[in-house]
Amino acid sequence: MLMLITYDVNTEDREGKTRLRRVAKLCLDYGQRVQLSVFECEVDPGQWETLRHKLVSTIAPEKDSLRFYRLGRDGKRRVEHVGIKEPVDLEGPLVV
Repeated sequence: MLMLITYDVNTEDREGKTRLRRVAKLCLDYGQRVQLSVFECEVDPGQWETLRHKLVSTIAPEKDSLRFYRLGRDGKRRVEHVGIKEPVDLEGPLVV
């Protein structure tokens, strides 16, 4: 299933900058960045539970926020992109 993950991490202190890097790294482990703080992650239900738990455990809920959008199995058909930096089709052919 395709999940859209967005976050807002307060980076006013060193710990916030560390949380920001960790959240981005976790998202990159499961998907790709499509905007500065927006990731698309193609995961199965087990992977999603693991990723969600790690993300929730990483942020400081009194300072940061996460939003999860469940786009489902055919989620790619629900996404329209306009402009530069079109995301890579991770399921498409790899040309080297």
